[in-house]
Amino acid sequence: MAFIDCIPDAEINADVQAMYARQQSFWGFVPNYARVFSHRPEVMGLWAQLQSGIRRHMDRRRFELVTFAASQALRSTLCSLAHGKALTTWFTEEDVVTMSRGKVPASLSPAEAAMMDFARDVGRDAPSVTAGDVAALRRHGFSDAEIFDIAATAAARAFWTKLVESLGVEAEPSLKEMNGTLQQALVVGRPVDSAEWPKPAAERPAA
Repeated sequence: MAFIDCIPDAEINADVQAMYARQQSFWGFVPNYARVFSHRPEVMGLWAQLQSGIRRHMDRRRFELVTFAASQALRSTLCSLAHGKALTTWFTEEDVVTMSRGKVPASLSPAEAAMMDFARDVGRDAPSVTAGDVAALRRHGFSDAEIFDIAATAAARAFWTKLVESLGVEAEPSLKEMNGTLQQALVVGRPVDSAEWPKPAAERPAA
């Protein structure tokens, strides 16, 4: 489930129990990523506060588009799968596959396409972003406050993906069972099946 050992349920304290309960209430189960936070449940609380503060100013469609674009640029299969699946609330699977290839389906507005390009740039190489890139978003009608929200969403995703990917958090079964064509398009880093992940040198067969 992860590269680090999670605290057994029988040994978790009240803070972890409360964190698990919140996850259970929202998802209907305790996700794999939540279990790695058994060591530091207060960090999960801080992450939730950050996400809540950012999302408060965006509708869910915009948040998911920006998060998906950043997740793909950051090569996080886990987040690409989760937020690609979320996008099927508004888009067909075919359109999500198109977006995963950096192309623009007809269901995406020019402003949304520009927003996703900006989010990819933030995720891929933030120092490469220029004043001209920001000006381009303004021309699409985004206010400076909205541009801040877009940048904050993409930047926050960098923290999350680097944490869960570096600790080897596995995708949930529902993501592993996703439509094959869609799943294949959303795999941008590690394979979905952990059995296919590269093995540590000590575990590799001798040449």
